[in-house]
Amino acid sequence: QLQASGGGLVQAGGSLRLSCVVSESISSFNVMGWYRQTSGKQRELVAVSISGGDLKYGDSVKGRFTFSRDNAKNTVYLQMNSLKPEDTAVYSCGANRLGMGWYWGQGTLVTVSS
Repeated sequence: QLQASGGGLVQAGGSLRLSCVVSESISSFNVMGWYRQTSGKQRELVAVSISGGDLKYGDSVKGRFTFSRDNAKNTVYLQMNSLKPEDTAVYSCGANRLGMGWYWGQGTLVTVSS
């Protein structure tokens, strides 16, 4: 089970920090990630952490968003700075276990006003 929190309403240029608590060891997953989705659009990659240490970011958030994880707390975070109205979306965290597919939590809404 994955539970995301930390969304809300923020002005353009502001910051938010999202958290995702996982009910089991995040070290057991091959990939932990944040994705976002707006109405009528496909889910978009925001940031993923791949076992072995690789971090990948979506082109639209590079340099503004930072993925981090606390294995001891089974929690991943997404620090979002310099937010833009186009960052408005429902943000979800997901976990992928090799051969088992993706597990998704309920998302948290981020709204950026201009």
